[in-house]
This record gives sequence, C-alpha cells and structure tokens, in this order.
Amino acid sequence: MTQPSARDLFPGALEMMILESLRRQPAHGYALVQHIQQRSNNLLQVEEGSLYPALQRLLKARLVKAEWGVSATNRRVRTYQITAAGLRHLEQQISSFERMFEGITLVLNPGKSPAS
Repeated sequence: MTQPSARDLFPGALEMMILESLRRQPAHGYALVQHIQQRSNNLLQVEEGSLYPALQRLLKARLVKAEWGVSATNRRVRTYQITAAGLRHLEQQISSFERMFEGITLVLNPGKSPAS
C-alpha cells in the first residue's frame, strides 16, 4: 500500500492541519510542511502544490494573515499567522471532524459501543 498524500485527505483536512500548526506559532510554508510531516510520524507528506493553494484559500477567507520577512537563512519568506476568525473556524472544524470520525468508527467497529 502506498503512503497517503495530501490528495488522499478528505476536503478541509489540509487546511485544518495548517490552522492547527499556526495556532502553535506563526510559520512559513516550508516550516508548515515539516511540522505536519513530523507530527504525523511521516505518514503525511504535504506537497508544495497542495500547501500553497490551501494557504491562498485560507488567506482569501481571512482565516490566516501573512507578511513578508527574512528567514534565519537570509531568504525572503512569507510567514503565516492564524487570525481570530481562523481560530473559531478551526474549533468548528475539529468538532465536526470528531463527530464524523466517531460515526466512521461505529460503522467500522459495529461491535464496540461509543466511548462515553
């Protein structure tokens, strides 16, 4: 079985992971890719071709803001930061995801009762 790619994620999953990463601290694109990869124990590989369009969608929706700066390696980078609206959106998305995941778990494990 091949490793899942960002394309295999359900709609909104990449944006949710980006927002969660940015909740911890502002970051540029490469740092976001590294954070998601490390936190997922290398199970998720986010490609730039998926990351930057997702960041643009989040910017357009005003869930993140960005500013240009210089990295530690003296490169020009765009650093992203979650907004208050982004935090509210993330909380809603996590809640919806947890309900969906619980439902999927019940279907896949019919003999188990839901956790109380």
